[in-house]
Amino acid sequence: MSVAALGVVSALALSGCSSDNSDDKSSDSSAKDSITIGISQYVTHPSLDATAVGFKKALEDAGYVEGETVTYDEQNAQADQATVTTISGNMADSDLDLVLAIATPSAQAAAQSITNIPVLFTAVTDAVEAGLVESNDKPGSNVTGTSDLTPVAEQFDLIREILPDAKKVGIIYSSGEVNSEIQVDLAKEAAKDLGITISEAVISDASEITNAVDGLKDVDAIYVPTDNKVVAGIEAVVKFSEDNKIPLFAGDAATVERGAAATTGINYEDLGYQTGEMAVRILKDGADPATMPVEVLSKTTLSINPEAAERMGFTIPEAVVSRADETY
Repeated sequence: MSVAALGVVSALALSGCSSDNSDDKSSDSSAKDSITIGISQYVTHPSLDATAVGFKKALEDAGYVEGETVTYDEQNAQADQATVTTISGNMADSDLDLVLAIATPSAQAAAQSITNIPVLFTAVTDAVEAGLVESNDKPGSNVTGTSDLTPVAEQFDLIREILPDAKKVGIIYSSGEVNSEIQVDLAKEAAKDLGITISEAVISDASEITNAVDGLKDVDAIYVPTDNKVVAGIEAVVKFSEDNKIPLFAGDAATVERGAAATTGINYEDLGYQTGEMAVRILKDGADPATMPVEVLSKTTLSINPEAAERMGFTIPEAVVSRADETY
């Protein structure tokens, strides 16, 4: 989940620290009575919140008990770019053992500001495109993590299965998020193969959602990628879909729970848990982020919301209902 490249913030604020000390800190942290982890989250919405829950659960399962052997410094920028930068700068100046950055804007800021301790990211669509790693196989610095790249082609196959006569699909997304632009490109490729045309509604701020989506009244369905700003304000899209009887599909399960009709996507709590397992390898085993490949979830989940579909004027086929992993 992403924005344009951020301004560079001074990172080496801890006196006496050097790149050599970075390895010592990551490998010696398990010897401490307690560790401190910074969590920088871009904005509040269920998917990103779930990654933090999963991350903490993995740490707890590995013996890091909150309030006893681990303390979390949790900061949320609420989609304000200046705050994102400030949070990362402050964490660079703090005595932390590791930082978790949730969503691409927070990950970019952390990568630019924090170079003396391990930084893990999660809910990032394309770490290479975002400038976070040299490659997914060999990140090359103190930064690595997990990708939430969704199976866009599968999601469009699902739209076709549920709506076999659909000819035009509208997509609403933020122009400032690299992750969304990547998903829109993938959607266009998938749509072309299915004989579907794409109509775009682009926003720069969540306050623009209502006006932007109003331009999609002539589409057969609406698709919302894992766009931070749109998902944070998804209620406006849901209302539009219900009022205009236009089926709404999402890029993640949490958005289905909040009123979209269906998706084939990833579970963000599982993604956070996987990121937490990476943190444990760094903190306990001294693993080097520079050589830890960026990880993805191999399992996808079919999530449906039949009641939401009914409010939008259509019925999800029984063939889809019968194989759903989650029904809201």
